[in-house]
Amino acid sequence: MKAYVFPGQGAQFSGMGKDLYDNSPIAKEMFDKANEILGFEITKIMFEGTAEELKQTKVTQPAIFLHSTILAAVIGDSFNPSMVAGHSLGELSALVANKTLSFEDGLKLVSKRALAMQDACEKEPSTMAAIIGLDDNVVEEVCEAIDGIVVAANYNCPGQLVISGSVPAVEEACAKLTDAGARRALMLPVGGAFHSPLMEPAREELAAAIEATEFKAPLCPVYQNVVASPISDPAEIKKNLVAQLTAPVLWTQTMQAIIADGATEVIEVGPGKVLQGLFKKVDRKFSCSSAEMA
Repeated sequence: MKAYVFPGQGAQFSGMGKDLYDNSPIAKEMFDKANEILGFEITKIMFEGTAEELKQTKVTQPAIFLHSTILAAVIGDSFNPSMVAGHSLGELSALVANKTLSFEDGLKLVSKRALAMQDACEKEPSTMAAIIGLDDNVVEEVCEAIDGIVVAANYNCPGQLVISGSVPAVEEACAKLTDAGARRALMLPVGGAFHSPLMEPAREELAAAIEATEFKAPLCPVYQNVVASPISDPAEIKKNLVAQLTAPVLWTQTMQAIIADGATEVIEVGPGKVLQGLFKKVDRKFSCSSAEMA
């Protein structure tokens, strides 16, 4: 069984998607439609912009979403997933790929998500940090003991957990986790505390948009971030997608569930190979590859 997985924020690169635009009429049509929906030429920034320009909030998340969903569309008949999943933002790409969401509705939600998250970031200085080389339960216990907002946010793979919260609390957690034996406690260059309680204003804003959007029965189950299990009911998918902004990304658990449920191959759809690397941390022998145009 094939599992198709979709990357999240951070996978962007200058020139992303230009090969798709130049070589596929389907891709060109979808990119042009995206420019209309967003109200600006995101293709110009994706194809010709600098890394700094790609970091703009209104650009980064839609750019990765577009690369992933358009690549899935041009793969053609060989795109035959038994299951899909996406890391954070990538969950919306997965929901378009398995036909839960239309491309247009997915892009509108991604744009609203990005802007709502940026607004939430501006309300309170906040950040994230990667903790390398500690058991998850040790990281969780240290975070819980700190007087301030800091939580486990991204369970990326065994031995790699990202924490998220207010700047002072994350800094204190990094110091204590280093004392507890972490190989590294690295502050990340992000705009805010994603997947933490500090994203509550964004969650409320996005909830209304998600509720107003049509979600259809998917072609195959989606393994959602907040539950790390296969979901096919549109109402439940909506509920979990709303919860995702303030809940941790259970990616380690998702990968373990995908393998346990019989996947024999994982194919990463979108820019980069980050998710393939994370799967290899769970099972070195597991078959991983990147999606390619038909």
